[in-house]
Amino acid sequence: MGFGALIITGVFMLIGWIVSARLKGKFKKYSEIQLLRDLTGAEVARLMLADNGIHDVDVISVEGQLTDHYNPANKTVNLSHDVFYGRNAAATAVAAHECGHAVQHAKAYSFLEFRSAMVPIQNISAQVINIVFMAMMFGAFAVKGLFSFNTALLIIIACYGVFALFAIITLPVELDASKRALAWIDQRGIVTREEHDMAKDALNTAAMTYVVAAIGAITMLLYYVMIFLGRRD
Repeated sequence: MGFGALIITGVFMLIGWIVSARLKGKFKKYSEIQLLRDLTGAEVARLMLADNGIHDVDVISVEGQLTDHYNPANKTVNLSHDVFYGRNAAATAVAAHECGHAVQHAKAYSFLEFRSAMVPIQNISAQVINIVFMAMMFGAFAVKGLFSFNTALLIIIACYGVFALFAIITLPVELDASKRALAWIDQRGIVTREEHDMAKDALNTAAMTYVVAAIGAITMLLYYVMIFLGRRD
């Protein structure tokens, strides 16, 4: 990886850390405010699933902080301990958001299906790019008959193209899940107006992590494209 790429990576790692720290701060703040309806995240999740006619998805507790996710492979809404048992705006927002993904899955939301189809391609690209970077580090590209530096660049560009596309596709998936979550908790009267604003603020901050990831992936892609084009001049 070139010096410029290291700088870009470092910058976006720093931005990502700042956004993540801000997100954790907001969730900590909103986790200390008790909900008027006094529902746990798990109860909110099961209620939202039932209201959407989804009865084949399990709601389970998992270890870690901010490890909440929906797994379409085994149809489980996985909530961290604090969200699963939490009775606050943050827990409600996260639980409803993850159920938003379950609703997307049930309704065959096209962006979610596209992202799921891209997961194995993303994983293969990550493995390939690691091999290429290792080869470049040890100068394997200089060995005649193996591959040239330009070939290595093309492989890197292809991999970062996959990363960028995956990150871009992730944005509408996450934003739509939050939109479904907020619409449902409003319609159901799960939160008061003040609690709704806190939940919305927490979800908007969470969405920024995906925006940073997308911008970072696109920036890295353009960086290597410019290097490749510069070598052709």
